[in-house]
Amino acid sequence: MAATSFTEKGENELKRTGSGVLGTSSEDEVGQVHEKNDFERQKELEGQAAFKRLGWKRLTIVLVVTAVALGSLSLPSVFATLGMVAGVILTIFIGFIAMYTSYVIGQMKLKYPEIHHYGDAGRMMFGDYGYFVITTMFVLQLVFTTGSHVLTGAIMFNNITEHGTCTVVFTVVSAILLFLLAIPPTFSEMAILGYIDFGSIMAAILITIIATGITSSNQPGGLAAVDWSAWPKEDLSFYEAFIAVTNIVFAYSFALCQFSFMDEMHTPADFTKSIVALGVFEIILYTLTGALIYAFVGSGVASPALLSAGHTVSKVAFGVAIPVIFISGSINTVVVARYIHDKVHAGSIIRLVNTPMGWVHWIGLDAVLTVFAWVIAGAVPFFSDLLAIVSALFISGFSFYFPAIMWFQFIKEGPWNTKKNLALGALNILCFLIGIVILGAGTYAAIEDIKIRYKNGTVNKPFSCAA
Repeated sequence: MAATSFTEKGENELKRTGSGVLGTSSEDEVGQVHEKNDFERQKELEGQAAFKRLGWKRLTIVLVVTAVALGSLSLPSVFATLGMVAGVILTIFIGFIAMYTSYVIGQMKLKYPEIHHYGDAGRMMFGDYGYFVITTMFVLQLVFTTGSHVLTGAIMFNNITEHGTCTVVFTVVSAILLFLLAIPPTFSEMAILGYIDFGSIMAAILITIIATGITSSNQPGGLAAVDWSAWPKEDLSFYEAFIAVTNIVFAYSFALCQFSFMDEMHTPADFTKSIVALGVFEIILYTLTGALIYAFVGSGVASPALLSAGHTVSKVAFGVAIPVIFISGSINTVVVARYIHDKVHAGSIIRLVNTPMGWVHWIGLDAVLTVFAWVIAGAVPFFSDLLAIVSALFISGFSFYFPAIMWFQFIKEGPWNTKKNLALGALNILCFLIGIVILGAGTYAAIEDIKIRYKNGTVNKPFSCAA
C-alpha cells in the first residue's frame, strides 16, 4: 500500500476533528452515538438558518470592522516618518499584496469547506503540531487586539472628559462595553453593528481631515508653510522606519478572521466581491488619510491623527469614534469565542446559542475572554509594544507567508513550470518573503522600542492611573 502523504494526513485529520454546524446525532465521551430528539433537531434547523445568513455585502462590512479602526489614523505619522513618496507607495503596494493573499485564503476555504477557522488550515499545512501552534497564535492575537481596544477606550475617555479619574476605571468601563457588544453570536448580527462602525470611522476621519485642512489654511503662509516632505525624515533609524512599515502592515490585517467569517456565508463563492471591495476601499482610504493629514499638519502630526485636530475638535472626533473603538474591538472577542465554543460543544445544540444553556455558556465565555484581555492590557506596562511584537510574530504569517504556503501545497494546479504557475509562484514567493521580513525586522523593531522606552523612563507601572 502506498504511504499516505503528509498533506493527505492533514486533510483526513481535519475531517475527523472538524466541527460542522449540524448533525442528526452526536457522540458522547465514551464514543456512543446519541440520537437527537425533536426539540434538538428543531433547534439545529433554527441554528443552521442563523449561522448561514452572511452574504458578500455583510462579509465586506465585518471585514471592514476587523481591519479599519482608529489605527488608520496612525498612518499620517507613518507618512511623516517615511516621507510622502515611500508612504504612498508602501500603502498601495502592501494593500494589493494583502488583497491577493486574502484571495488565496478564500480559494482554500472553497476547496476545503471543512476548514472552519485558521487553525484548521494549520492542521492541513503542518499536522497536529501546526494546528496547536497556529490556533494558539490565532487566540492570542485576537485577545491581545481586544486588549488594545480596552486601552484605546480609556484614552478616549481621558481625552473627552479631562477628568482626574484613575485610568484603570476607564479601562473597566471600556471592558464592560466591549463585553456587551460581543454578545451577538453570529457575524451577520455583528454586521448590523458594522454599519454603525463604518459610519463612525468615516465620520472621525473626515472631521480630522477637514479640521486639519482648515487650521493649516488659516495659519500664516497657508498650506505652503506646512513642513511635509516627500522623503524620509533626517537621521531615520532602522527600527523607527520598520515600526512605521509595520503600522501599514497591521492596517491590512483582516486575513486572520477570514476563514471564520466565510464559514457563515450562504454563498461562499461570493467572497471575491468582498475582498475586492474591501481591498480597494482600504487602499484609497489609507492613502488619502495618510497623505492629506500629513500634508495639512506636517512633521509634528500626532498618532492617532485626530489629536492634531485641535483641542475641541479632537474631543468631537473621539466622541464620533466611540462606536468604532468598541465595535471593532468586540468582533475580535466574538471570533475567538466562536472558535472555542464550537470546539468545546461540537455535536451539541449548545454550540448553536439558541437555547438557555447555549446562551449561558456563550455569555460566560465572552465574559472570561474580555476579563483576560483587560488583565493583560493593564498588567503589562509596555502592552503597546508587546502587541507590536505579537502582531509581528503572528500577522506576518496569517496575512503573508501562510497563504503563500497554502498556494504551493493546496491551490497550485499542475507542474510548477507552466506559464500560469511561474507567474503565480513568483508572486507567492514574494508574499512569503515579505512575511519573513516582517517577522524578523518587525519583532526586532518592537523590542528596540521597549528598550528605548525603559531607558527614557516612559514605561508605566501595571494598572497605572497615569493618563
